[in-house]
Amino acid sequence: MLPTLNGRIQTRIFLLAVVGSLWTLIITPILPIDAPLGTAYKTTFSILLVVAVLGIVWELIYHGIQQFRWEKDWPTIFGLLTAIPEGLLVWFLLAGGAIPWIDSVPGPAFVIDFVTTWLVVWLVANGPMRVPFIHWRINGGRLI
Repeated sequence: MLPTLNGRIQTRIFLLAVVGSLWTLIITPILPIDAPLGTAYKTTFSILLVVAVLGIVWELIYHGIQQFRWEKDWPTIFGLLTAIPEGLLVWFLLAGGAIPWIDSVPGPAFVIDFVTTWLVVWLVANGPMRVPFIHWRINGGRLI
């Protein structure tokens, strides 16, 4: 499958909304955040929302970079490694106070939350999602 830009954006939003939300519900209570559970959930779901919104911008950037490659795509491992610049950007936005409704997030809590969520979403996209969503694979990653 060669994912289209539209397909990658749809897949990213769908996986973050479904898989990312379920994983966030599970992992938030065990994160090292010194705050009431409701505040911790607000923080982790806000991070998930920021990742989803910025993800659309990232997909546009990745699409532009991919145009320089012969097959207009890149190896699957690059999809995993894109977590590094995306995670750093989100962390700098959080640390710099650019997201006003989040007071502060301890570094270890952010790393655990972001990295595990990214891994779970990436694994689902490259494994189980390919089985029930056969048309997803045929249609360049588009879900709609």
